[in-house]
Amino acid sequence: MMARYVMGDTTLSTLTRQTSTNSDDLGALVRQLAQAAEPIRQDFQGAGRTAFNTFEGHTDEIATGLNAALRSVLAGVGGQDSAFAQGVAQQYEQTSALMGSANFDAARFSGVTGA
Repeated sequence: MMARYVMGDTTLSTLTRQTSTNSDDLGALVRQLAQAAEPIRQDFQGAGRTAFNTFEGHTDEIATGLNAALRSVLAGVGGQDSAFAQGVAQQYEQTSALMGSANFDAARFSGVTGA
């Protein structure tokens, strides 16, 4: 059985708008995580400290990479939204053209008497 997916004509644009407002927040959260962990820095020893220092040293790189990845996802969703809108417009135009050429009078049953 095939799954059915119903999507409104503003779903993707709404998703893009909501996600884009949160995209910079993702990088900011990574930076906040590094800052929040700073008070326990002295508690790390050996490999734990090395890992902490590595993370802290790459915080900006990680945040920038996450933001760039999310922007790429948003660009893809924007392309899908555009294609979806074009499809809806094309479907409307084709349906209107077909209805304009249909002979609805020929389909009337007013001349048929009931049994």
